[in-house]
Amino acid sequence: MDIQELVVRPDPADPRLTRRVSGIDQTGRAVETAVTMERPLTLFLNAQEIVTMMTIADYPEYLALGYLLNQNMLQRDDRVTEVVHDEETETVVVRTERATDYEQKLRKKTLTSGCAQGTVFGDLMERFEEVRLAPEARLRTSWLYRLTHKINTAPSLYLEAGAIHGCVLCQEDRPLAYMEDVGRHNAVDKVAGWMWRHGVEPADKIFYTTGRLTSEMVIKTVQMGIPILVSRSGFTAWGVELARQANLTLVGRARGKRFVALAGLERIEFDLEPGEPGDEDDRHRRKGSRDDD
Repeated sequence: MDIQELVVRPDPADPRLTRRVSGIDQTGRAVETAVTMERPLTLFLNAQEIVTMMTIADYPEYLALGYLLNQNMLQRDDRVTEVVHDEETETVVVRTERATDYEQKLRKKTLTSGCAQGTVFGDLMERFEEVRLAPEARLRTSWLYRLTHKINTAPSLYLEAGAIHGCVLCQEDRPLAYMEDVGRHNAVDKVAGWMWRHGVEPADKIFYTTGRLTSEMVIKTVQMGIPILVSRSGFTAWGVELARQANLTLVGRARGKRFVALAGLERIEFDLEPGEPGDEDDRHRRKGSRDDD
């Protein structure tokens, strides 16, 4: 597959995704600002209701497929016969040739630290120890610096309205697919669904997220087969432990030309001296630590 830079990206101009709201600022002056819209989306797998997610509701097909893949409800070799999104009823239905019944699995939900009521199931890690990430994958520091600059300056809902998380699939120093949502777990699922739908191979890819490097983020990245995970945010101890167990390269606090790597260090190639730490895009710096750290 010939992938061009940013095949799919956020659309800040989409009127369904934000709206203008009036209020006042710290001086009491009247202001009007853009706020992110969130809507419920109920996912069905064949005839079974699986989950209701709060989402901005763009790319519902990718979100549905990625969620099912990352929850091990959809197998990599499954044949999906249809994905139907009904905006009026706020539902998305995934139909497969294989008969499915996940009644028992749906009883074993475990709350995670993901925002927007993210959940994983008790056996989410059933494939975790089976995945072998590509040892030959590399992350050059020059790629990392260029990636963070490109991602931070790309048009996005975050710059338009905030209250959003972003995930970006990258190859070397090129962002390929940029997804946003109110929950980082939704954003990563959209990327997973897009990859599966278009047959994108993960072994030479880099995954970038604006969110914390938690256990859930590490597990989903490993399940997707991506060997390198980067974030502008920080780490959790269990996230680091799982990354080391899976030999996932884990890079956090990547801002300007600063970063910290805590796992999979052998994949990092220092081909460019950082010199003086580079400044972030001014709009990102003004927003501070975002909603995710």
